[in-house]
Formats: sequence, structure tokens, C-alpha cells
Amino acid sequence: MQIAEIARVIQLSVAPVFLLTGVSALLGVLSTRLGRTIDRARALEATESGHVLQDLAVLSRRAKLIYRAILLATTCALLVCFVIAALFISAFVRFPVSAVVAVLFVAAMAALITSLLHFLREVFLATRVLRIGPRDEP
Repeated sequence: MQIAEIARVIQLSVAPVFLLTGVSALLGVLSTRLGRTIDRARALEATESGHVLQDLAVLSRRAKLIYRAILLATTCALLVCFVIAALFISAFVRFPVSAVVAVLFVAAMAALITSLLHFLREVFLATRVLRIGPRDEP
């Protein structure tokens, strides 16, 4: 294998690597939100307010949305890794993998889009039930 061919494959892999960086930042945000949601649920369980069950139900729904977003973002990252691996494998074995790379990349984008939609739904849910200030007890 020529150095020029390896350099070409590395150049082709740069864009997916940047995508991995963005997905990893998204995963960091999602895991932080999940941790805060779980901490809030634990704190609520310790209180004896009349709204605890309702608040816990909302927090549970939020946690499930974040969990799904994490699952999909991780799937996206794995698919991008497979894209990079396929690019390198194609350079070594001289096997045409353009269709495989295209399918993997489209699947990665679909997973990322769906992850972002779950994240957006969680943010909408969090802000919809946002209450600032003291709450009147029934």
C-alpha cells in the first residue's frame, strides 16, 4: 500500500471523526441532564408534598426520553466508527464498500436526528412543567 493511499483514507476519515466529536459532546450533555433528573427524582422521593407523584411521573418520562436519546446518539457514534473502519478496510482489501459506507452513514444520521428529536422533546417537557417560586399546597 502506498503512503498516498493511506493519506487519502485518513483525509476521508476526518469528517466522520469531527462528527464523532460532536456526538460525544451531545452525549456529555445528555448524561448530565439524565444525572440531574435522577438526582431531582431522589430528592422528591424524600419529600412529602402532595405533588410528588405527579412530579415523579414527569421526571420519569424525561429520564426515559434522555435514555433513548443517549441510546440513539451512541448508536450514531458506533455507526460512524463502522464508516471509518469500512473506509480503511476498503483501502486494504480493494473491495468496493461505497454502498456499505453510504448505508452506514445514512443510518448514523437517522440515529442522530432521532436522538436530537428525543432531546428536544425532553427539553420541551422540562420547560412545560417549569415552576418558579413557591407552590401553593392544595
